[in-house]
Order: sequence, then C-alpha cells, then structure tokens
Amino acid sequence: MSLNIIVLAKQVPDTRNVGKDAMKADGTINRAALPAIFNPEDLNALEQALRLKDANPGSTVTLLTMGLPRAAEVIREAMYRGADGGIVLTDRTLGGADTLATSYSLAQAVKKFGNYDIILGGRQAIDGDTAQVGPQIAEKLGIPQVTYAEEIIELKDGTVTVKRRLENGVETVKAPLPCVVTVNGSAAECRPRNAVRLQKYKHAASVSEKASKSPEVQALIEKRPYLTIPEWSAAFVEADPEQIGLTGSPTKVKAIENVVFTAKESRRLDNNDEQIEELVKELIANHTIG
Repeated sequence: MSLNIIVLAKQVPDTRNVGKDAMKADGTINRAALPAIFNPEDLNALEQALRLKDANPGSTVTLLTMGLPRAAEVIREAMYRGADGGIVLTDRTLGGADTLATSYSLAQAVKKFGNYDIILGGRQAIDGDTAQVGPQIAEKLGIPQVTYAEEIIELKDGTVTVKRRLENGVETVKAPLPCVVTVNGSAAECRPRNAVRLQKYKHAASVSEKASKSPEVQALIEKRPYLTIPEWSAAFVEADPEQIGLTGSPTKVKAIENVVFTAKESRRLDNNDEQIEELVKELIANHTIG
C-alpha cells in the first residue's frame, strides 16, 4: 500500500561550537552566530521514513521544517537522500517559540496536509534537548504516539509495529495509524546522498531563496516546478497569534553556555589485577558504572 509520510526535521545551531555571541538579549538563540546543521536524530527518523517508502511502492516522504527561509537546506538534504519534497513553515511571528508554541505551529501545519498516515521525527533536537515537541504534536492532533523508537518493524492493516529502545531494555509495541513516532539516535543512520538525486535537486530553492538566485537558475526553477520548495506562513496554517512565537511561549531561555568537562584528578594503575578490581568496585560504589 502507498503511504503519505511526514518527517519533522529541524535545522539546528551546531551546539558543539557555542561562543559568546550565541545568545540574544531576549534569551533566544542567535542562530546567525552558529553554523546550522541537520538535527542528527531527525536524520535517523528520515531513514525510517525512507525504509517505509522502499517497502511500500507509491509512498511519498514529505519534510516539514519550521525556521528561517534558509531552513530549506534540510529539505534539499532530505531530497538528495530520497525524500519527495518539503514545506518550510516560516514567519517572523513564529520566532522565539518554545516547545509549546513550536508544537502548536507544526500541528497547525500538519492539519494543512490533510491526508497522512504516519509522522516521524527525531526524539529531540540538540539545541533544546527537551524531547517534548513530537509528543506535544501528537497530543494537539489527538493521535497516538510512540517514543524512543529504534526501528519500525512493520506497518500493515492500519497499525505500525515499533521496537523501542528504553533505558533498561527493549520493547515492541503496536499503535494504530495515523500516529507520531519519535526516533532515537540509536536507530539506523541515514543513507548517504544519492548522486543522481543530488544533480536533480541541487537547484531546489524555497520561495525566499529563489529571489537571490541568478536569472538562469530562476528560469530553471520556473521550468521545473519540482524545484520549488513551498513556504507556509502562520496565517496560511491558520495559527492563533496568541499561541505562536514569543507571545505563545510560557518558557524562556535564561542562559546558553558551552560546558567543557575536565578531569579534576587522575590515577595511574599498574598492570595489576588487584588494582583494577579495586577501581571497578569504587566506580560501582559511587554509581559511575553499574
């Protein structure tokens, strides 16, 4: 059977390179000051979506991302790997959103899609590490959710079977469709770019990006509609202005800092079984391991 699959993806600042300009005065992240990357666990979710597409001919994988117009980069990246297209939800009024406002905005966008079978996304984004947006979207849409997914085992007869990786083991669960599934970083890595698709979609651009392209590229995009990445506004998805952006965000970031772990002390061990055994006992006693 063919499936309509939505993948939630986010372009995130590379939090491994946080500097003094990483935070604005209003407590929001200064995204312009940090390199932007495809959120890692969203790539794991994309791979699960592409596997479903491979197993169900005629299926489509559509990316949905919210952010600045440049967030179209994650859609292009997904198209290089096998996705069919995507939508950029972008609007100045959406800026500064916390998880509550973000999930509301994305849920409104999902409603605009109309027909969908499953929504996949990473467990969490590295810029917030909350793991809240996926479950909140499910709640706002009123559909089931499966979190901590490591593998989608099967999808048939209106249900999906998912292997979940939990802290103390693995469990297999079933959920009715449509549903939201959030995927762990322990899931399979996303496949690499496909050379043919890279050549096909390298000029794909959002509406905002298109204006900055050369006349030749603009003409090419006009000639090939599949190269246009649509942009949706808050008004288009009928979002309540009181529930989006900073206005709709009850939480604010207090500070951003780069935490570097350093060793306060060290111990040198001889090639001695007794010393090693004592160290292991010590590490178990202070809950470092075990």
